[in-house]
Amino acid sequence: MLVAALALASAPAIAAAGIDKAAAVPHLGARGQAGYRDFLAAEPHRAFAIAPGGGWGWSQGAVSPDAALEQALLACQQHTRQRCVPYALNADKVFDARAWPRQWRPYATTAEARRASVGTERGQRFPDLLLTAPAGKPLKLSELRGKVVVLHFWATWCPTCRLELPQFETLRRSFAGRRDIVFLFTQAREPAEESRKWLKQQGLGLVLHDSGARGSRDERFRLADGQTLADRQVAAVFPTTYVLDRHGVVVFGMKGSAEDWGEYVPFLKDLLSHAK
Repeated sequence: MLVAALALASAPAIAAAGIDKAAAVPHLGARGQAGYRDFLAAEPHRAFAIAPGGGWGWSQGAVSPDAALEQALLACQQHTRQRCVPYALNADKVFDARAWPRQWRPYATTAEARRASVGTERGQRFPDLLLTAPAGKPLKLSELRGKVVVLHFWATWCPTCRLELPQFETLRRSFAGRRDIVFLFTQAREPAEESRKWLKQQGLGLVLHDSGARGSRDERFRLADGQTLADRQVAAVFPTTYVLDRHGVVVFGMKGSAEDWGEYVPFLKDLLSHAK
């Protein structure tokens, strides 16, 4: 195998190979970057694996390069439902940057989407929420079938939410003029009027769709069938973001803030181009 043929390198070769900067590893947060620096200091055979959304894992002291990769991928996969891929092996960068935006694949077919269970995990059909558009018209999430949906749960009482929202303004502008992608922002545990007032004060053009929450003790979202569900069932933490395909099937979920939503533009473009 090609992996087995990769040779070990000395410490100076690590920098030459371009793997010495933790900040260059896609999607890694502070904890992941710290883990990557530990990997760089580890004994061979060592490997580091990553997944979209910030999942990561690494190995050291393996009996062979292949074993190191296998162990790193297993370690990474324990923390994410996204598919993990190799990033570095010993002193070599083995990351396939061109294939990286395709990691949300495979996308569900129409038949697979019909059979999918309802839930918030990758491959499940997202619950059919009932929201209210700014003009006051009810909107069922299922009415958006045929479009890719970026669904974001947030609140003004959430400090990390407030810090992250400007990134979505930039992300939304990256798809300006497209009618096949929708960005839905809905609030939790506060009135929509309060959320909209804050967005206006910040000069953000994000359009809020009202979840129906009326105050800090209102912890339920409405469903299209008249039932409700606890907000923590779809957003264990705030903020939480989902990307749904044209069938309403979850292809990606982010609990908490992303390091940089701009990194997801190629992923969304791949979804728009290749999901049926």
